[in-house]
Amino acid sequence: QVQLVESGGGLVQAGGSLRLSCAASGRTFRRYCMGWFRQAPGKEREFVAHINWSGGTTYYRDSVKGRFTISRDNAKNTVYLQMNSLKPEDTAVYYCAADPRLVCQTVVALWDYWGQGTQVTVSS
Repeated sequence: QVQLVESGGGLVQAGGSLRLSCAASGRTFRRYCMGWFRQAPGKEREFVAHINWSGGTTYYRDSVKGRFTISRDNAKNTVYLQMNSLKPEDTAVYYCAADPRLVCQTVVALWDYWGQGTQVTVSS
């Protein structure tokens, strides 16, 4: 089992930045794909970004490319999401997730472990 705890959410004005963190514990973290997802009120949870176990491969949904950066520090068992140039449409609860697959993927239902979420609110 893997336990994930997100932190770093908050209220920020449009154009601002936030850095989310996800601390992992339990089963080994290093070899897992790690991802960030988000869910706005009344909407389905959607993929934001993922990173492979070594940190060498990342992938983002189109709407956040160039603005968000996912990274991981395996020595600290932590994955990050740096969010810049935030927009009101980025407002959502952000969740981190873990997946033991060798190749990371974007389908929400196929991720095995989830954190509790952290609220990100971007005001206009």
